[in-house]
Amino acid sequence: MTKSSLTFEQAITQLETIVLDMENNTIALDSSINKYQEGMNLVKFCQEKLADATQKIKILDPENNTLKDFAVNES
Repeated sequence: MTKSSLTFEQAITQLETIVLDMENNTIALDSSINKYQEGMNLVKFCQEKLADATQKIKILDPENNTLKDFAVNES
């Protein structure tokens, strides 16, 4: 599956599978390294998808009934 056709949910499912395989020690060291790299690429993909979604979200400002950008409070 190419990244362009990959959904956020599919990427998360692939990440979960990679984590389970690595936690269960069901793959060799070389495969673990490849899976780790694949997982990091999936994490980056998911972060980009979330950032894109956040930029698209608008909220209604009740004071003047206009749409404004959604602000994430990272504390």
